[in-house]
Amino acid sequence: MRKRIICVIMGGGRGSRLRPLTQQRCKPAVPLAGKYRLVDIPISNCLNSGLNQIYVLSQFNTASLHRHIQESYKFDPFGGGFVDILSAEQTESGDTWYQGTADAVRQNLMHFGARDSDLFLILSGDQLYRMDFNPMIRQHIEGKADITVAATTVSKDQAPAFGLMRVEDDFSIQEFVEKPEDPALIDSLTISEKLQGSLTQEHDGGVCLASMGLYLFNAGVLREALASNDADFGKEIIPNLLGQKKLDSYIFDGYWEDIGTVAAFFEANLRLTDTVPPFNFFDQENRIYSRARFLPASKINGASIERAVLADGCILSHCSLNRVVIGIRSMIREGSKLENVVMMGADSFELEDEDGNLNNNGAVPVGVGKNCTIRNAIIDKNARIGDGVHLDPSGLPDMYAKDGVIIRDGVLIVPKSVTVPTGFSLR
Repeated sequence: MRKRIICVIMGGGRGSRLRPLTQQRCKPAVPLAGKYRLVDIPISNCLNSGLNQIYVLSQFNTASLHRHIQESYKFDPFGGGFVDILSAEQTESGDTWYQGTADAVRQNLMHFGARDSDLFLILSGDQLYRMDFNPMIRQHIEGKADITVAATTVSKDQAPAFGLMRVEDDFSIQEFVEKPEDPALIDSLTISEKLQGSLTQEHDGGVCLASMGLYLFNAGVLREALASNDADFGKEIIPNLLGQKKLDSYIFDGYWEDIGTVAAFFEANLRLTDTVPPFNFFDQENRIYSRARFLPASKINGASIERAVLADGCILSHCSLNRVVIGIRSMIREGSKLENVVMMGADSFELEDEDGNLNNNGAVPVGVGKNCTIRNAIIDKNARIGDGVHLDPSGLPDMYAKDGVIIRDGVLIVPKSVTVPTGFSLR
């Protein structure tokens, strides 16, 4: 019988390193590139690979993620495709929250209906990459692997930040080492000249392989592994199976970014403003899918713009923008200057009445007011920034906070739905 590929996307983590962006939503629901959500990346990679049986496991701050998936991914009855959401639930066999990635899959095994001959593709919901999973699946089947771990290439200088693996020329994994610091140990983990010669991109010096947290399991092996009490794939399941099962590595040599921190999220977004960004949302052959909102085109009433990503439904009025990502329905008013800013936009428009007044009960309007200066900042959805506001984290300590505005990883954040009053300054 033909193997069924069951795709499982992890969407249940608290995302504490991304707070306050995850204060009201889980990590996979964090807006990305003006009009997407992080979860759109793994779902789109699955769909572009011809894999359309997808489960998203959720647990923490799920409402935003559920709403987005339900409004974005609707399939006709003929293709057999679906994106199903499985939240943590109480059952006769247990009533605990997910204790880790492996435990999340364990608690949902009964819902998958998998045969031992099927394959499970376990994915993260908070990474930015474009990948065709079919070569990995072919290598797994042809190599008769029990488990295949996707690996990204990192330089020896980057190696201490990752969990590394030692891989032989036949792709078999011989060793796992978590965040090594000893230079001699790192040297021993570099890949062979033969493997390095097979890479599509040129690399100067030695190259190591770091786990991407992306796993392909034979269903029977996964079921056997989950019979233990191990809670996490990367920390327990995979290392414990080394030497017991056939573990292979699949080398992915393209752009990959783990959106685990505020700094990583901020830079990944701003790099999209580059002339040739490392991640290309304009790839027609491998589109990134998201919700169809049917918004009007953005309107510019005079503006100076350099290196910008501009989503639908925005109104920009005589402002200055440099290296910015501007999300859906963003409003930026006269005289304001934004530099190195990720603005996530708004969930709805504030409409004017017959007298030209906003229907917002006298509140500060959604968006950026007049004559503001904002640098090195993330402005979350539905934020209201009054006139004459100055926002710049330069010279201020990390985790500094004032009236709801927060600095983290050197980035200033205006959290979701926060109002910054007219004339506000951090200093």
